[in-house]
This record gives sequence, structure tokens and C-alpha cells, in this order.
Amino acid sequence: MTTPEITIATPADRDAVVRSLVAAFVKDPILRCLFPDEETYPRYAAAFFGHLFDKRVHQSSIWTLGGGASVAIWEPPAGSLTGSPQGGLAAHYPADVLARVQSYDDAVHAALPTFPFWYLGVLGTHPDSAGRGWGRAVMRAGLARAAADGLPAILETSNPANVELYRRAGWEVAGFLAEPVPTWIMQQPPR
Repeated sequence: MTTPEITIATPADRDAVVRSLVAAFVKDPILRCLFPDEETYPRYAAAFFGHLFDKRVHQSSIWTLGGGASVAIWEPPAGSLTGSPQGGLAAHYPADVLARVQSYDDAVHAALPTFPFWYLGVLGTHPDSAGRGWGRAVMRAGLARAAADGLPAILETSNPANVELYRRAGWEVAGFLAEPVPTWIMQQPPR
């Protein structure tokens, strides 16, 4: 089977991307910490991923494969990683959920480097398309962009199994957060 073409997402891809990410992160430690209730997880996670998509789609920094089945949402170095998620999410969440999201966002961003970098904010593949190498392919598209800029790439993961997967793809652990969920900050030097 051939791998579908990697494309840069457009607003028309939003629904497919959000559906894939909600399904991909259903057991993710941080998403379940932020949205622990089974009944509200799909709605809250969809608002979360939709917000991230909306913030970045016009920066041409979201790569997809398979009609949105695999997605890498990157933040370019000129973007505003420090912006509060509250503005776009307040209408979707009760105060306690919004506080959890803001607290995690603050903790992660305080641990990120101060030098310019490309940030892999979300990498996910719909479970129906898992195991095809598509996640690695869309990740590489962003890494190529970072390399073209001569900049490192940064990500964070709260899934311990992902740490080794990312290491095999050339990432190194650069930091660690113990709270609210163990989270590894990883870096890939510029190539």
C-alpha cells in the first residue's frame, strides 16, 4: 500500500482533523486529566483540538495525511505560544475545566526554552489508521520545515510510551514536569 500525499491543512479539513484527534487521544494521560469525564470528553476534546486547529491553520503549519486521519499541528517560531487558551475556550468549558487547561498550559510553557524553535503541539493518528507510519510522516514534514529554518523542534508528551518512540525518531528529553501529570519536554536539534 502506498502512503497518501502529505498536505497542509485548510479550514475545510477541520472536522476530519478534530475527529481524528479526539479518537487518537481518548486514552492520553494529559487529555484525560484535563477532561476526565467519559460523557464530556468528546465535546471538550473537540473544542480543545478545534481551538488549536483554528489558531494554526492560517499559518500553514498543520500537516495531514489520509484526509486528516493523521495530523501534526506545529507552531512556527513567530507564533504566540504564550497566548492564553481562555479566549477561545471559555465559551466551551465550565470554570473548573478551563482552570485545568490554563494550569497545564502555563506549566508547559514555563518549561519551554526561550530561544526560537518549532513546536510540535499535537501529533495524532486516528486509531483506524494507526500502525502505517503516517504519524512519523506528518511529523517529518514539520521537522523539515524547522530544519529549513535552522531551528530546533520542541514537543511535550505525557504518554510514557511515546518517549521511546520519539527517541527513535531523533528526539532527546530536554526537561520533565511532574505535575499535574508527568510530562516530558523533548527536543530535536536543527539538522
